[in-house]
Amino acid sequence: MMKNITAYQNKKVLVLGLAKSGFSAAKLLHDLGALVTVNDGKPFAENPEAQDLLALGVKVITGSHPIELLDEGFSLVVKNPGIPYTQPIVQGAIAKGIPVITEVELAYEISEAPIIGITGTNGKTTTTTMIAQVLNAGMTEGKALLSGNIGFPASSVAQTAQAEDRLVMELSSFQLMGIDTLRPRIAVITNIYEAHIDYHGSRPEYVHAKWKLQQNMTADDYLVINWNQPELQKLAAMTAAKVVPFSTKEQVDGAYLLEGNLYFKEERIMSVTEVGVPGSHNVENALAAIAVGKLEGMSNDDIKEALQSFSGVPHRTQYVGTYHDVKFYNDSKATNSLATKMALDGFDNQRLILLAGGLDRGNEFDDLVPYFIGLKAIVLFGETKDKLAKAAKEAHVPIIEMTENVTTAVPIAFKHSQAGDTILLSPANASWDQYPNFEIRGDRFMTAVSDLKRNE
Repeated sequence: MMKNITAYQNKKVLVLGLAKSGFSAAKLLHDLGALVTVNDGKPFAENPEAQDLLALGVKVITGSHPIELLDEGFSLVVKNPGIPYTQPIVQGAIAKGIPVITEVELAYEISEAPIIGITGTNGKTTTTTMIAQVLNAGMTEGKALLSGNIGFPASSVAQTAQAEDRLVMELSSFQLMGIDTLRPRIAVITNIYEAHIDYHGSRPEYVHAKWKLQQNMTADDYLVINWNQPELQKLAAMTAAKVVPFSTKEQVDGAYLLEGNLYFKEERIMSVTEVGVPGSHNVENALAAIAVGKLEGMSNDDIKEALQSFSGVPHRTQYVGTYHDVKFYNDSKATNSLATKMALDGFDNQRLILLAGGLDRGNEFDDLVPYFIGLKAIVLFGETKDKLAKAAKEAHVPIIEMTENVTTAVPIAFKHSQAGDTILLSPANASWDQYPNFEIRGDRFMTAVSDLKRNE
């Protein structure tokens, strides 16, 4: 069970922002004897988490973030990852010298199980899920437990983890900004691209947040890193951990792709065609999972079997089904151009109909033009449909259709399809112009696909 730590007894702690992770952190700190105050912006009447915590005897302040809260002499602030550092209470705490952490730091402090930490711009969730599947295929004692940004609060999973388990923890840059002592036994950096500059302020700050993952690691720990990226090769020279590279471009002293096969240090693990999910980015994700599997002592057969049966993560190039010999894939998680490029890499454009569009963040889509060349058709919706149509015209896509939303896009795409084609939802945009999140957008797509079958 969890380590019995006494560091928080009678300490005044402010938990800022609830949601799943804040609720979990507040409850844990309360159980560890801290004097917890919770502050959340959502009004009390529509805040079940706040109501539950109040019933436990936790002090709860909801509806606004009064700056005078900081006069209460807190010795720690646990911040929800989504709250920016520019928020006045966070700024005030930093000015007063009060440590500001995220709940993954608490998870590390109490966890009996070693942590395998995964970060990166794209592919975090898929790689995290692949790694857990690989480890669970071969572990004779204990289990690999998914935790962190993947939807299971780390501080909650850590409470029940045993020493023989592994906490396979997806870590976002927002979570990593708030770590202090967290030390993974194995860390994975899938890649670093442009993202979240609005939150971090600049690219160097964003890279710095990702790189914090390895700050406490020693020569006894392993850093699995994408060798395709020169920036990560440079950073790799600056870690105390043992570096284990993976690459789809060259033979490295780690995991690599060579002549259509995946290897780890000259041992052939499997053919690239045996990986259960399409797309070149999933080859990188599989290589990272192979590296972790081998470092954890898994057999080649167990690794191969786990990666063969891996069918993807919901909303990330997820195979939805086949209807009249047309395949459907849901990649609603593609909320930027880069993710859509990676998805398009996995398919033959001549047999592909793309569904795209969403929230207008002010950017153009010129970078997608080369990826649109050869597409059979494109069906566009949402605020960015005109901008995407411009890119599709430049790529000479023969059929460009405009429609209302994802639900209406599916029958239009199907009308233009023939046996052997694929219809892919990979929006290249956030969903917030029409849907509360990418999951709901993906669910609507899948419902529309089943409606095709039902309305036959």
